[in-house]
Amino acid sequence: MASNELNPQRTALLFFDMLNGHVKKDDPATQARYEPVIAAGTQLLQAARKHRMMIAYALANHRADGATTAHTLRDTNFGARPVDPNQPPVFQPIVAGNTWESQVIDELAPQSADYLIPKYRWNAFFQTCLDLALRTRKIDTIILCGGSTEIGVASTAYCARDLDYNLVVASDACTSPQGATHHHLMQHVFPRMAWVRTSAQVVDMLGGPAG
Repeated sequence: MASNELNPQRTALLFFDMLNGHVKKDDPATQARYEPVIAAGTQLLQAARKHRMMIAYALANHRADGATTAHTLRDTNFGARPVDPNQPPVFQPIVAGNTWESQVIDELAPQSADYLIPKYRWNAFFQTCLDLALRTRKIDTIILCGGSTEIGVASTAYCARDLDYNLVVASDACTSPQGATHHHLMQHVFPRMAWVRTSAQVVDMLGGPAG
């Protein structure tokens, strides 16, 4: 595979947690951060649909009572705020399954032929049908985007690498509230396992927007 091209028939577009509960928060800073990410993701989605590519959505599907969530040892919570080791863990899901929060945002709405991948951990491959679905379609390359960069995107990227998939990370279609961490991963970590490209570059690599 040349460094400036992708085969749409062997490539899948994977969105990670582009859900109402993450993207549509009543928080101006979050909304502003996601605005360019949505625009970039829309560009990728339009190209993928025109090229009749496989499109998949990894979706958080946590039980509201926390019965499928492990309370493992950690120094901070998901918001990077310190956890008191002397206090019992408090579980409050950001996104619970079968709610408005767990639905894909309207701007990237799935169609009936797309693949919805419910998940219970950061890694979109872990105990899901994603690998089976990709291999059944003879997909060997994944375009990965979504949030958060250092959580679900990174976890899924490492697994894709270990499963021997070619990986393209759409840098402007990923996001994290930890800006420095996002940039470090894009500049120093992901290039070791993937092509890191902008969404416009990815569209060009697919042959441009198909007619």
